[in-house]
Amino acid sequence: MQAGTWMGNLASAVGVRTQDEALIAALKAGSEEAFGILIAQYSQPIFNLIARSLQDPADAADITQEVFIKVFRSIRSFHGESSLRTWMYRIALHEASNQRRWWTRHKRQELTIDTPVGATDGDEGEESLCLGATLCDAQRSPLEHAEHAELKARVEGALRQLPEVFRTVVVLREMEGFSYEEIAEIVQVPAGTVKSRLTRGRAALKTILLNEKVHIDPTGRLVAGGAR
Repeated sequence: MQAGTWMGNLASAVGVRTQDEALIAALKAGSEEAFGILIAQYSQPIFNLIARSLQDPADAADITQEVFIKVFRSIRSFHGESSLRTWMYRIALHEASNQRRWWTRHKRQELTIDTPVGATDGDEGEESLCLGATLCDAQRSPLEHAEHAELKARVEGALRQLPEVFRTVVVLREMEGFSYEEIAEIVQVPAGTVKSRLTRGRAALKTILLNEKVHIDPTGRLVAGGAR
């Protein structure tokens, strides 16, 4: 890595840490403005993470609100053992896990024949699925938008078919961009376990997507329509 790039990355990391420290101090002091900044900065990423972690994404808004309530109530006990973002994602996944357990016990019993289809339920060199690029909503023509919406629905559905332990690491790595070490902090397992789960999760997701007639093009992006 060039010295200039290394110094730039270091300066960026230091800047983020300094901003986090100032925000955390203001939150611990009870600043409403700081809490508003926290919500503005993290509400959409937390919502996206939770929506992809639940059997019913319609519950994501309520669970996101619960996460911020927990953060507000617990911020004074946060001592910086991890980054603020990592700590919040850990809380979000815990709340999503609680909701999944509730859904398993109660929600499935409410499903009827009218329920829409789809409403239910590594190694460093391992090929990435580029899910983040697939699911981002860049400007497109109406036709491209329709094709993208179909592909996005297929990918989101495929993700929900993965076991929780695999889906979590795939989402955190491929969509949220966390490092193996950060994911290990969030899910509280060794980094080696994260890599193993990621490899198995990617493989399982590829199998599901192949069955859904979605393939990976030479650039690593997902494309609807099956192998060509």
